[in-house]
Amino acid sequence: MLQELPLTPPSASTFAPQVDALYWFLVILSTVVTVGIFAAALFLSIRYRRRPGVAPGNIEGSLRLELLWSFIPGVLAIGIFAWGAKVYFYAAKPPPDVMDFYVSGKQWMWKVQHPTGQKEINDLHIPVGRAIRLTMTSEDVLHSYWIPAFRLKKDTVPGRYTEMWFQATKPGKYHIQCAEYCGTKHSGMIGECYVLEPEEYQRWLSGNTGEAPEVAGQKLFENLRCVTCHMAGAGQRGPELAGVYGTKVALEGGGEAVVNDEYIRESILKPLAKVVKGFQPVMNTYEGQVGEEEIMQLVAYIKSLKAQGGGKQ
Repeated sequence: MLQELPLTPPSASTFAPQVDALYWFLVILSTVVTVGIFAAALFLSIRYRRRPGVAPGNIEGSLRLELLWSFIPGVLAIGIFAWGAKVYFYAAKPPPDVMDFYVSGKQWMWKVQHPTGQKEINDLHIPVGRAIRLTMTSEDVLHSYWIPAFRLKKDTVPGRYTEMWFQATKPGKYHIQCAEYCGTKHSGMIGECYVLEPEEYQRWLSGNTGEAPEVAGQKLFENLRCVTCHMAGAGQRGPELAGVYGTKVALEGGGEAVVNDEYIRESILKPLAKVVKGFQPVMNTYEGQVGEEEIMQLVAYIKSLKAQGGGKQ
C-alpha cells in the first residue's frame, strides 16, 4: 500500500537527504509538542478539576518553570534556523566543476539546452554523479521548475535569471513539473529527468547533435553586427568583453556594476540603463530582435571569452 502511495518522492540527489532530515525533524517535533500539550491539558483538567465543596486555592507562579519553557523553545528555534541556513547555503553554492544547462519556461513547455548544444523540450538528460547547474528564465509568465526527487524548486521569472544546482545520485527517471500556476494548461507543463550512467549519457549525446551555446552565441554576435562596435580594436565604440565577466565596471554618472548574466541581458535589451564609463550612449536596443534563448547564447559566448582569455565586447 505504501509503495502505491508513498509518503515522499524518491530521494535521488545529494541535497534530498538534507532536506528530508530537516523536514522529518520538524514533523516529529511538531507531533511531540502537539501531543504533549493536549495530553498535559487533558491531565490537568481532570487532576485539578473543580470539586463540589472544595474552594479553589491560590496558585503561585514558578520562575524556574517559566524560564524552562522559554529557554527550551528558544534553543529549538535557533537550532532549526541554523540547520535550515546550513541547508540553504549548501544549495546556493555549486561546486567549481558544475555543468551549465540553460532552461527557458514558456506556456506550456520547458526548453532545455545542454552545454554541448543539444536541445530538449520538457525532458532533461543528465549524467549521474555530476553537479548540474540550471540557469533559468521565462519567456512569458512566472513558472517554477520543480524536480520533487531532488527536493529542489526554483521560480523562472520573466526578465530575470535564476539558478539552481543539484547532483543526482541514482540513475532513473524522475518527474519534472511546473509548481507555479501559469495558465489554463499549467497541469500539462510536465516532463521527465533521465539520470544516466556517464557512458550512457555520452551515447545519448552522440545521437543528438547541436551547437554549443557559446558557438551559437558567437554566430549571433556576428550576425547582429555586434563586432562592429565591440571588436573593432583601437577606438571601438563599445567596451571590451575579454575577461570582463564577473568583474566590476565603472558607470557614467558614478557607481559600479557587476558584469553577470543579469547585467549582460540588461545591456542587450536596455543598453542605456547602465553605460560604461568612457563610452557614449549610442547602442540601440535589441528588444524584440532576440528572444530569451538567444540572449542566453550571447551570455554563454561572453563567458567563453573570459575562459579563453581572448576577444572583446
